[in-house]
Order: sequence, then structure tokens, then C-alpha cells
Amino acid sequence: MASARSIPLDTAAIISTVLEGILYGFSVLMFIGSMWALTYKRSMRDINRPVAAAAILLLILSTAHIVLNIIRTEYGLVTYRDTYQGGPAAYFADVSQKTYVIKTSIYVLQTLLGDAVAIYRCYVVWQAAWVIILPSMLWCGVAVTGALFVYGDSQTSSTAIISTEMTMECMGAFCALTLAANLSSSGLLAYRIWKIERNVSISRASTKVMTTSVMRVIMDAAILYTIALLSIVAGSLCSNSGPFVLIDVLTPIISITFYMVIIRIAIGKNTHSQILTVRGGMTSETERGSLPQYSTKPLQVHISRSTHTDGTPVYGVWNQSRPPTRKESLGGMSCDVSSG
Repeated sequence: MASARSIPLDTAAIISTVLEGILYGFSVLMFIGSMWALTYKRSMRDINRPVAAAAILLLILSTAHIVLNIIRTEYGLVTYRDTYQGGPAAYFADVSQKTYVIKTSIYVLQTLLGDAVAIYRCYVVWQAAWVIILPSMLWCGVAVTGALFVYGDSQTSSTAIISTEMTMECMGAFCALTLAANLSSSGLLAYRIWKIERNVSISRASTKVMTTSVMRVIMDAAILYTIALLSIVAGSLCSNSGPFVLIDVLTPIISITFYMVIIRIAIGKNTHSQILTVRGGMTSETERGSLPQYSTKPLQVHISRSTHTDGTPVYGVWNQSRPPTRKESLGGMSCDVSSG
């Protein structure tokens, strides 16, 4: 039976739908930013296709999840409010409803996709298959417990409530394995980046700043996801209906943590390149300023010449812009260069 401390399930459905809608709006905006970061000024060959495909799939799954949540809320509070035996609370307690089973399946698939992307990132950074053995085993455990979670709901009779022992045990194991898989993959990834940063020489200080920012982004995403999972565990201890509210909220959070890594790394790269550009410009200006500056003045050239016409010497100054005539023959020349 439901605990006395549990909030009514119809109230929980309203709360979860509203919170999920708010977070879903943020996830859509972050999806647009992620697509811009992945495709801006890049050709089709330069786009990271696995990451882009994962981002699109997460958007599709989170969209389908909130649509089903809205449909269930409308069914429970409007369509079957007076016809369903027990009222709205009994409707939301019936886990044998197809909409609930499909919604739970979407949550499991989204969790598996998010954990798979984290493991893929870990493999790309390490470039070694043995590193991801433990996260992969945990991911398989997540898949098994998630399948049992969905199967248990689908086989539950319509008179059962969502706090059945099998459902709660599968949910607890699912959350624990998900937490372990996420922490292991994120921890290995952060350790690898930290190790690369430590090996960077002091002269490459800008590169160290970039690797540090990437490591912080990854750890921030892991901490956010960890807090959400721990909230589900704490909610299950405090209220039987609490985990199911938090699961609906967790669905867009999975997408947000994924998009957050893409956007913040893109912003960090742009900031890094701008810093290098500014530093390069300042260096060039400094180098130009360190050179001695000399004032340039126009030069005048005076050329003295003597010519003989009919045997009579004639002295004068030859304008360089006027060539000598045929009758003039150059007898002697002296140059006087002076600054004007």
C-alpha cells in the first residue's frame, strides 16, 4: 500500500508534467545551441556525426516522453476522471496502462543512450578498449535492469499500484547501476584529461587552460546527473510517489547534461582562440613598438654637370627629370645628396 507520507498521484502527475515542460523548453534551446556548435563553419565531413545523431535522438526521445506525459495527464484528469474506477488517483496508479509502459521504455532508452555517449567519449579520449570494460559492463547491467523494470510494469495487473516490491527493486538497481556507469566513465575521462594537462609544458599555458575548462565541463555535467539520480533514491525513501515525479523530471535533465558539454566546450574553444588572437596582436604591436623609429624626409639630388657647346664650356645643374638633348655631351659630373 502507498505510504501515508505519499502525495496523491494525480497531484504528482501535475507537478511532474509542469516541471518536465519547463526543463524540456531549456533542453530544446540547448539542442539548438548544440547543433550550431557542431555545424557552424564546418563541412559535412567535419561534423561529429555520432554526437550529432545522439543529440537528435535525445531530442526525439525527450519530446515523445513529454507528449506521453501530457496525454496521460489529460486522460487521468479529464477523459477518464469520472469513468475510471477509483478516479484520477487510481488511473495514475495503474502501471499496466500502455501510455505508462511506453513512457517508462522511453526513459530507459534515453538513459542508455546518455550513458553510451559518456562511454564513447571515454573511449575516444583514451583510445583504448580495455579502459571502457567496467563502464560497459555497468551499462549492460543498466540495460538488463531497465528491461526488467519495463517488463514488470507491463505484466502488472490493473489493480496493482506503482509501489509494488518488484518495481521498486528494479528501479533501485537501475538507478544504482546508472549512477555507477556515469561516475566511472566520467571519472576515467576526467582523469585522462588531467593527465594530459599535467604533461603539458609550462610554455603551453594556453593549452593547459583549455584542458582544464574541458575537465570542469565534464565534471559539472556528471555532478548534475549524479544529484538528479540521488534525488530519485532519496525520493523513493521519503515517498512512494516521489521517484516517479523525479523520473519525469530526469528525462530532460539527461538531454541538458549532454547538450551542456557540447555548448560549453564550443564556447571555451571560441574564448581560447580569441585570447590567442589578442595575445598575438599585442605581441606584434610590442614587437613593432620595440623597433627604433626613424623620421623619413624627402631627398633631393643635385647633379652638377659641364657641357661643351661649340667648344665653349657651360656649367649648370641638370634636373634629373629632364633627359639631356642630343647636342649636349656629358663632360664631367659630381653628385651632392642632401636631405631637404
